[in-house]
Amino acid sequence: MEITRRFVKPLTYAVTVCFVFLSCYVPAANAAIVGTESLLETEANRAKVGVFLARKDVQQQFVKQGIDPEQALARINRLTDAEVDLLANKIDSMPAGGDIVGAAVFIFLVLLVTDLLGLTDVFPFVKKPANR
Repeated sequence: MEITRRFVKPLTYAVTVCFVFLSCYVPAANAAIVGTESLLETEANRAKVGVFLARKDVQQQFVKQGIDPEQALARINRLTDAEVDLLANKIDSMPAGGDIVGAAVFIFLVLLVTDLLGLTDVFPFVKKPANR
């Protein structure tokens, strides 16, 4: 009984100190008003990417690379606003009527990276984490 009390009492003090330190930490919450222009621009970029992915030549490139176009569109719809803006800017910077292969490769790389991070499950050749 004395041995148990000798170990439990210091442990109780240590746990109490940990709880006090953990309860003192309060993370600061940052909030800001989101502007209408920002939301409209993001929605316009999502629409632009959606229209681009709906084109026949883009879907043919997906099929050539072994990607199901419907699955790719579903994955693109789950991208963050920053990633969609990046895709929309890439589409805007392409020459008119040209470099469709470059855009398809760029989208392929975005999907590949998200697959490697474990966020998507598009490609069967990418090793998946064991906990999925």
